[in-house]
Amino acid sequence: MRLAEVCAQSSVEVSCVAAYTNFTGGAEAGEVPFGEMQVGYVERLAEMAEALGCGLVRVFTSYERPEMPVAEAWRRTVVGLQECCDRAGEHGVTIGVQNHHDVAVHSNALLELLRDVGRDNCALMFDPWSPCLRGEKPYDTAREMAPHSVYSTFADYVALPRYQYQPELVNYRRLDVDFARAVPMGEGDLASAEFLRGLLDGGFDGPVAYEICSPVRGGGSRENLDRCARGFLRWLDDNGFA
Repeated sequence: MRLAEVCAQSSVEVSCVAAYTNFTGGAEAGEVPFGEMQVGYVERLAEMAEALGCGLVRVFTSYERPEMPVAEAWRRTVVGLQECCDRAGEHGVTIGVQNHHDVAVHSNALLELLRDVGRDNCALMFDPWSPCLRGEKPYDTAREMAPHSVYSTFADYVALPRYQYQPELVNYRRLDVDFARAVPMGEGDLASAEFLRGLLDGGFDGPVAYEICSPVRGGGSRENLDRCARGFLRWLDDNGFA
């Protein structure tokens, strides 16, 4: 594989191959084997991970659907993850579940999901932004999840309050959910350092990555993205993690 050669020549270690899954997707078209297609996609990425000398493929769970009972969304997610794990296991690859989608996004639910999947090669890729934005205790949550986690991805966000104008009152109504906007590490509202200390104190020893997966303060120029990436390295050093 050409990519494996490039990585070896550049002394780049591949820590994770990322899949984008949603095991409730396509439910409106029952004749289309959407779940099986996703499992096949993850299996192919597991083959690529093996060729790259990487033992981890990242997946997401599922989004809830208004027409689908929560228990059914949960069942589809568990079955999909089990099948992904079984296929990936043939290549010596672990399936890492990232806490992103609706199903099992809370840490307690995520542990319950992990138990239901029941595969030795299923682990967590536990990130701070979701529990921090939703109000879970960063240090305590991270420490509890650390024994089950093999990877963590960091970013920082500011939570911007939202209001809707009510002309009949000549006033504003506060909306329930803030708008979260990505900013360079250390410039946002997330208690990421507290979270990472919790992971480490809980025994976590996996890779830590930085991502820019939504519009970030300063724009999408290469110069700004490079500045943000270098800022993450400085953030690690400033907080005693380097």
